[in-house]
Amino acid sequence: MLNQRLEQKLLQKLSPQQILLMKLIQIPSMALEQRIKQEIEENPALDEVNENEEILQSERELANENTTDDVKEDADPDKEEFDITDYMDDDEIPAYKLNSFNSSPDEEQREIPFESGISFHEFLLQQAGMHVLSDKYSVIAATIIGNIDEAGYLQREVSAMVDDLAFSQNLTAKKEEILEVLKIVQGFDPPGIAARNLKECILLQLWRMDDSPATQTAILIIERYFNEFTKKHYDKIIKKTGITEKLLKAAIGEILKCNPKPGNSFGDTSRSNQYIIPDFILMNKDGELELTLNSRNIPELRLNKSYQDMLETYSENKSNSVHKEAAMFIKQKIDSARWFMDAVKQRQNTLYTTMKAIMDYQKAYFIEGDETKLRPMILKDIALKVGLDISTISRVANSKYVQTPFGTFLLKSFFSESMQTDSGEEVSTREIKKILSNCIDNEDKDKPLTDEQLTDILKEKGYNIARRTVAKYREQLNIPVARLRKELK
Repeated sequence: MLNQRLEQKLLQKLSPQQILLMKLIQIPSMALEQRIKQEIEENPALDEVNENEEILQSERELANENTTDDVKEDADPDKEEFDITDYMDDDEIPAYKLNSFNSSPDEEQREIPFESGISFHEFLLQQAGMHVLSDKYSVIAATIIGNIDEAGYLQREVSAMVDDLAFSQNLTAKKEEILEVLKIVQGFDPPGIAARNLKECILLQLWRMDDSPATQTAILIIERYFNEFTKKHYDKIIKKTGITEKLLKAAIGEILKCNPKPGNSFGDTSRSNQYIIPDFILMNKDGELELTLNSRNIPELRLNKSYQDMLETYSENKSNSVHKEAAMFIKQKIDSARWFMDAVKQRQNTLYTTMKAIMDYQKAYFIEGDETKLRPMILKDIALKVGLDISTISRVANSKYVQTPFGTFLLKSFFSESMQTDSGEEVSTREIKKILSNCIDNEDKDKPLTDEQLTDILKEKGYNIARRTVAKYREQLNIPVARLRKELK
């Protein structure tokens, strides 16, 4: 049965301004610069301040104040849909400094030099051009090179390339012909190129080395006992091959000279280099910590003066419907520009407040740089300290970096769970990981420490944790099991 009734509900909804702020908070400084440029392109009412233009604009405004008369107010303010003076006030100076040209003339300017060059695939194509190949084989070679990834491996099956050549190049090629050209490409530099797997990559490099007993033994090991080698079952290899431990060690030394990713050995200058741009800069000056926001690449924003002038012009004649619609459109653009500027300002304030709280909470670590000084800290601890929601703290910590005297670190790496020692003291799990890492670094590589032995060592130091927890921390540190850490003397 259908019926109608009145009902009151209390709901919480995010405003467009709040949604914009949340999106700006979670992106790093590098992405913020692109987001600001995008907003400037989409909203003509938003403008970027140029240092020279700002000085000239101030001089023009000063001159206009001495020559212009006061603007008459409207006689009937009740008919005004909005106050035009709210959109003509251009005296607001952003509290945040986002000008990319705010450095002192005496400040040292450091630039990163870039070297121009050819790409990795162009380098391979050049080598193909040096070989006397038929037109058909040249097309096959280009197809093979085009399917080589940045690490130097061939990522396409030979049978699939037969179909690719037939459909894309209208070229009928046999599998044997592709394998013949592949063998030619595998002879290019760097050694190991165009391999289809790691085993083939190492063999291609070993075949180019000198014909010494160590190299021949290395080839034998990779060809017949590759699985045993990867699992470091050296005893099985010695038993099956009948070689001495000394020769095995020499053979392994030859294998370790091989590059598992030969494509990375070529300096590909065309590849985009990724640099970490820190969002915060933390300095230690005589025991006092100083925190600043890195805003060098973020432009300073202002309202477009032309749009303000147009709004004033159209607002003087509201009887004209066209002028009225134009005034409302310009008003919306100016409102949107102001919302964006306020959101950027709030983002900077939120980031600084949150990082300041983290700095105060982990002051002992930031002064000395000793990871064992890190206190247990979760998102809730900082949220309570700054009076913000946990989700906001999570957005701030995500993908943000801080530059310290000890290096540049991801902000969320300072957050860790707590664990209680035998004495009742709460310590950070990162402190335990640091001790675990030091134990493995100082172990005897001929007899690496097992997880059970590492558990006993930690218990002796007062950290009562289970073996499975030690295994979990070891995996998080990307440290293999004891058997894979074994090295021959």
